[in-house]
Amino acid sequence: MKYGYARVSTKEQKEDRQLIALKEYGIVEYNIFTDKQSGKDFDRCNYKRLLKQLKKGDILVIKSIDRLGRNYGEILCQWQEITKVKKADIIVLDMELLNTTRNKDLIGTLISDIVLQLLSYVAENERKTILERQAEGIAAAKERGVRFGRPQKYNAEDYIDVYIDFLHKEITQKQAMEIIGCCESTYYRLVKELRKIVKNR
Repeated sequence: MKYGYARVSTKEQKEDRQLIALKEYGIVEYNIFTDKQSGKDFDRCNYKRLLKQLKKGDILVIKSIDRLGRNYGEILCQWQEITKVKKADIIVLDMELLNTTRNKDLIGTLISDIVLQLLSYVAENERKTILERQAEGIAAAKERGVRFGRPQKYNAEDYIDVYIDFLHKEITQKQAMEIIGCCESTYYRLVKELRKIVKNR
């Protein structure tokens, strides 16, 4: 049996491109599971349902590795759970080497595991780097005497990354306001605009 899994980080985002790719690969709609939730962990309703369905010989298809999750350690654990414990296969459409239905010999398995670990590490490290740069930017600005008061005008497009980090619960609302440098009322106005921007992407 072939199953598909699609994930977006917020309710405003659309999973259309993932669904199209899965259906083009031959996954029937009722075998596609979707979650609208952050990829920071695997505590997701439909992912858990999918995991219960998977049996030996089944195939799980995802468009890209970050749709499975964003946490390096947990991605590796889930990969092992699916391929080693449940003895199902995984196909990542955007990365041909991540296809456990092929090259099941020792060398093929080793290559797949190395590529998986590298991609998972890069995905997680990228998010950490963004957060570190934001913190460094705030500290450097404060040292230069920049006041994080209200500027004359805020452009919501400039703060999409901050908003996404807040949605992923990687920063608090207070931290988001500090990064933007705005008061609470301005923050809520920006959030309304950011919701529309993310929804239309």
